[in-house]
Amino acid sequence: MELFDVYPLFDIAIDKGLGCKVWDTEGQEYLDLYGGHAVISIGHAHPHYVEAISQQVAKLGFYSNSVQNPLQKELAKRLGKACGYEDYQLFLINSGAEANENALKLASFYNGRTRVLSLEKAFHGRTSLAVEATANPKIIAPINANGHVTYLPINDLAAWETELSKGDVCACIVECIQGVGGIRMVSKDFLQGLRELCDKYNTVLICDEIQCGYGRSGKFFAHQHLGVKPDMITVAKGICNGYPMGGVLISPKFKPVYGQLGTTFGGNHLGCAGALAVLDVIEQEGLVDNAAKVGEYLIATLTAEMKAGNLPHVVDVRGEGLMIGIELDIPYKEPRTRLIKEQHCFTGCSGTNVIRLLPPLCLSMEEAALFIEKLKNVL
Repeated sequence: MELFDVYPLFDIAIDKGLGCKVWDTEGQEYLDLYGGHAVISIGHAHPHYVEAISQQVAKLGFYSNSVQNPLQKELAKRLGKACGYEDYQLFLINSGAEANENALKLASFYNGRTRVLSLEKAFHGRTSLAVEATANPKIIAPINANGHVTYLPINDLAAWETELSKGDVCACIVECIQGVGGIRMVSKDFLQGLRELCDKYNTVLICDEIQCGYGRSGKFFAHQHLGVKPDMITVAKGICNGYPMGGVLISPKFKPVYGQLGTTFGGNHLGCAGALAVLDVIEQEGLVDNAAKVGEYLIATLTAEMKAGNLPHVVDVRGEGLMIGIELDIPYKEPRTRLIKEQHCFTGCSGTNVIRLLPPLCLSMEEAALFIEKLKNVL
């Protein structure tokens, strides 16, 4: 049997990692500004995380959600305190797509409506309603194209009010920093206005923090830069540093009903142990502040180098914290490939011409400066 070939792969097999570096099977070292697609939050192979995972799997890796799991309660309490949402409730699942799927489902149960508003260029996952809320017709199968979702322009509040005023919108789902969409930023005026409109029309506001959350933006959640409280917040990626986990943070106005939501593997013992270790490291090593500080340095320095003419083809640098887009006036494919093959540095990408930086939150100033030099060498 062979693998079902769904990914265009670089001819590189990563064998091990430490902090913001990884090594391939040939022993070549790479600087990791990709973080496994924003998943590695506290760095590869962090010793505290390794110890927590190892101790838990030696004790109990999994048991079903038919019995109490004290680790789930501890994680909910710790996460609420870390992000400032202590009065919210936590539903644990396995992935970002599941988080958005369940948030949208719960919103529909809440107000009985069937229509969703989503941003143009949005990405919310690849399952059922989550993929329908993703503005990419290439990945929406005919069975998922059910007409539930209307895509609207970013920061165009009037367009959103026009749709909300029809009274049939179940939820608005928004990435405050669009990842796949090219590191496009939702404005403060837009999100605050949308919050008011959702209250007016009894519509649920969901902030998708799967990529831009968990400290990446320099605050625990990206929407916290904008002074708004969503009704639900979806998380995944950085929550468990590589172990599959997702979650929905749910406002107290939603009351749970047995049987509406459920999961087999979600919130299992091993995942909860890893997620608690992630919170330990984020707090003890000040990684949210580090993301803000190193991200500010990267954005400021890249912008200055662009304006000085030292980064040919770079036309814009944008983002928050360690979620940064470097827009080029040429396709990203060649420079990104050269970064990997010649400069031994991994980055992400968006659209056709944006290099996307999603490094572990422990990225140092020295590593950030090294990346800039590698980018100069390529451009």
